Amino acid sequence: MSIAHADDVYIDGAWRPVTGGERHPVVNPATEEVIGHVALAPTEDVDAAVAAARKAFPAFAATTVAERAAMLRGIRDRVQQQSALFIDAMMAEMGVARSFAETAQLPFALEHLRILAEVIERYEFLTLNGATATVKEPIGVCALITPWNWPLYQITAKLAPALAAGCTVVLKPSELSPLSALLFAAAVHDAGVPPGVFNLVGGTGAVVGAALSSHPDVDMISITGSTRAGVLVAQAAAPTVKRVVQELGGKSPNVFLDDADFATGVGKGVLSAFRNVGQSCSAPTRMIVPADRLAEVEELARQAVAGLRVGDPRAAETTMGPIANAAQHARVQAMIEAGRAEGAKLVCGGLGRPAHLNRGYFVQPTVFSAVTPAMRIAREEIFGPVLSIMPYRDEAEALRIANDTVYGLGSQVQSGDLGRARRFAMGLRAGQVHINYPAWDGRAAFGGYKRSGNGREYGVHGLEEFLETKSVLGYAPDEAHS
Repeated sequence: MSIAHADDVYIDGAWRPVTGGERHPVVNPATEEVIGHVALAPTEDVDAAVAAARKAFPAFAATTVAERAAMLRGIRDRVQQQSALFIDAMMAEMGVARSFAETAQLPFALEHLRILAEVIERYEFLTLNGATATVKEPIGVCALITPWNWPLYQITAKLAPALAAGCTVVLKPSELSPLSALLFAAAVHDAGVPPGVFNLVGGTGAVVGAALSSHPDVDMISITGSTRAGVLVAQAAAPTVKRVVQELGGKSPNVFLDDADFATGVGKGVLSAFRNVGQSCSAPTRMIVPADRLAEVEELARQAVAGLRVGDPRAAETTMGPIANAAQHARVQAMIEAGRAEGAKLVCGGLGRPAHLNRGYFVQPTVFSAVTPAMRIAREEIFGPVLSIMPYRDEAEALRIANDTVYGLGSQVQSGDLGRARRFAMGLRAGQVHINYPAWDGRAAFGGYKRSGNGREYGVHGLEEFLETKSVLGYAPDEAHS
């Protein structure tokens, strides 16, 4: 497979060869075949990219809201025009099913660009309180570190607010799914973004991520990744006292109160937990249900899994492709074995590939029941299609189980009584709560409590992470006090 700019970085408005010769294989997880290689940049390229972003910052920070909104819409148009290329890239690099790429991965990525253009057109960057002005200004040069599981969506979730705020950026995508990032850089270039405003440096977290995190000329880091990676970034960033925004791990609960619609809600819960093959940090992988409904829930979950179609991500009928890479596939298998060894009841699925597949990083969609809070499958993020059904005796115990986690990213509650669901939602220690499966909202603040991270993404909340607050006393005449 030919990969455009596979040996390049994008710095100061131009593609240039990576300084160095190390290359990383890109593996198609559906076939386990190497489909190409991309160059891994050294720290010298990081320094060049940061210098370009620093040089471009003053002029870009001074652009008007109208200019930045038009820029975001221009990038969106270029990506949308090349939708087929982006979908093909994501299927090849991380195995997403075509249907999911077309209905979620791509359109949600486009929405971040559209929404942020609208947000800044209404945002008040200067407000007055008497004679004092409060001014919101771009923080500066921002490093964006994005993961392999939502390779385009996470780029736009960070880039859109950064550019909307007037910041310049250096993007480090995951070396495991670099194709969509390279395509995105080309779209940014074609959209006419000024040199130095957007830069892309591919490479490993140990080299490029660490260099960006510790760089004295980087003002802010925004990372989506594992909690372990977030800790390493924060530690590296601490000596330069830069802002760190982290969207990290999760172990999200889905609580069914006893008046919920179990007949439809359980199946929706399985699909929600298994979307993107379970490779979503906010996936509701702990289904917490009344103990006296456990057998009913198990059967409904089994029926939902039976309707899934695991296979070639390019096929129209496929609803679930492979796990995105070999290391994660091994992790999921190990966690399925842990569930079995600790005595959880296997409802369906289990170890190994589905019987009709003999290659690729495919897993069987797996449901465990009678899972207790102490089990590893109830406590650790698995990042695969593995659901734990956990019984409770009363509503107070349901809330305790839901909050019994070091994470606090997403959560869900199902109930036939909206008032009851709202009250329960207020007790959940998580950054985002879904009641009765609402539609995705690209303006809703997204981020976590506890070890799920710091800061928020999406909409105005994401924009404000990239802004500094300046108070200007005496900005207005004295009569402003009267």
